[in-house]
Amino acid sequence: MSTSERRRIHRCACATCQQHPYSLMAQQHKAINRVLASLDEKNRRRCVGLLAIQWGSRSISLLSRITGLSRTTIHRGKHELEHPDARERGRVRAPGAGRLPVEKNNPALLRR
Repeated sequence: MSTSERRRIHRCACATCQQHPYSLMAQQHKAINRVLASLDEKNRRRCVGLLAIQWGSRSISLLSRITGLSRTTIHRGKHELEHPDARERGRVRAPGAGRLPVEKNNPALLRR
């Protein structure tokens, strides 16, 4: 990943990290966010889904505060791990997802 594509490391918003930023738990949360910053969308979602499975049923809100990912994204990652689907291999986003090409948004660029 080049420096221009590098993702910003999320700062944990949990109460422990806010009150004790140098505690062991704050260091663990920072380490989680450092790893997540180096992953693409699908792997980030699945990594946090794995943590949700390991930490138990009440962990999704906490993981949302730690990572900055939405709860629905974490649920989706958890679901992807529990129910693997062979059809989605090799894709990060669903077909048709993402931004439209610039030429499609602004047809005047083609006339130049």
